[in-house]
Amino acid sequence: MSVRKFRPEDTEAVVALANMAWKPINKVSRARLGDKIANILRPAGDDVSKGITVRQQIAEHPENFFVCEEGGRIVGFAGCSLDFNSKIGTVGHNAADKSCGVKGIGQQLYKAVLAYFREQGMVVAKVFTGLDEAHAPARRAYRRAGFNRSLEHVTYYMEL
Repeated sequence: MSVRKFRPEDTEAVVALANMAWKPINKVSRARLGDKIANILRPAGDDVSKGITVRQQIAEHPENFFVCEEGGRIVGFAGCSLDFNSKIGTVGHNAADKSCGVKGIGQQLYKAVLAYFREQGMVVAKVFTGLDEAHAPARRAYRRAGFNRSLEHVTYYMEL
């Protein structure tokens, strides 16, 4: 397993992995919010919405993406953003392919992103995640990676 900077030819594999990884999250979101709100939040549909978002982020800042490979196959990715004013690096959309059978993908990606933050002069790293059961694996992974301080956040919706 190796982690490297993103290359343009990685795009389709990363988009497919994003769509696959967000299926359980989108399922929970739809169940909690209902179809009307879920359809507004993801007008392209649950199966492709995360890939569209990730593709846009790649197009804007490909230098802020990393991929993890195993046997020439992309088994994980992580995006990030840098705020040079506040010196805060934010871990963005990221996913690991659980079906590949390789453990530690996320940890290797976070290690690379955190090293990138340090190289770029960031002094704080942050990451956002949901509090629902679909995000529980992400919360565990972030704690293992060293994220040890948190603020809770709730977003409320209402149909009008």
